Amino acid sequence: MPSSAVRTFTDPDDYAASARGTTAELSVTGRGVFKAKLIRVDLHRLLLQRYADNLPRIVHSANHPGYATISLRAQAGSSLRRNGVEMLESNLIRRRHAETFFQQSDGPVRFGSLSLPLDVAAVFWTAMGGDLMPPKDATTVVPPRAALRRLQHLHASIGQLAEDAPTVLVQPEVARGLEQALVEALIACLGEGAVQEDTASLRKHAAIMRRFHAAMERHLDQPLYIPELCAEIGTSERTLRVCCHEQLGMSPKRYLLVRRMHLARRALRASTPADTTVTEIATRYGFWQFGRFAGEYKGLFGESPSAMLARPAA
Repeated sequence: MPSSAVRTFTDPDDYAASARGTTAELSVTGRGVFKAKLIRVDLHRLLLQRYADNLPRIVHSANHPGYATISLRAQAGSSLRRNGVEMLESNLIRRRHAETFFQQSDGPVRFGSLSLPLDVAAVFWTAMGGDLMPPKDATTVVPPRAALRRLQHLHASIGQLAEDAPTVLVQPEVARGLEQALVEALIACLGEGAVQEDTASLRKHAAIMRRFHAAMERHLDQPLYIPELCAEIGTSERTLRVCCHEQLGMSPKRYLLVRRMHLARRALRASTPADTTVTEIATRYGFWQFGRFAGEYKGLFGESPSAMLARPAA
């Protein structure tokens, strides 16, 4: 049944958890009060999502299998990169099946996605002659300007309906008509667009970053050191630095620090003063200088670790 939802967030974890079709982990990398909005519209078989967030951040996403997904910029703004490839208003990103990737922004961004189950994408491909199936490797498509403008306009208009007139979207005939219009616009973009595949170098770097993330997941409660990490994932420190600057906009050492800070925040958020202390959580994630930890934490999140611990557990 067609449905829609509009949600606003001040917590990055809640925002990341609300995205459909992917498992996402978001790490804010810039100071400020985090604000985000997610619009989700289910149109029978097609899922439309629109995202907006206001601070520099890094997201690691693992797309759920069984879907064909296309990403687009909803509005020009700060730099937004997927695995080091810039997402622009003039292009679309065709994600490969069950893709894992890093997405990094330098500031406020607005972007969106369209997702179809693979069997539905195959039906549309057969019926309408447009290839909607995921490519072997992620590709950037630069469609004709008029075709892309139509897709962007439809995407934005449906998002606006979800905010202003959600009851319209639950009407089956309206939902079917909008879904058909979106698929036609998408096929026009993909069928006539110039395709730019990721280079061999970018694919190699993406593979290194997948191993980097997997190694971090294996050692969630342990401090990680770059030489040991490089040995585990089979790459040099120099190559890892290049990959991290390309895809995360920072050094691996800085990203490990930011990520551990977010892990500590999640632990504080899920606990109470009766369960644990700030010191116990800080040491669990490898922070031994407690004054420095508190200062870094407040600088990044705008409040002290003790203030987060004092909140009711999430």
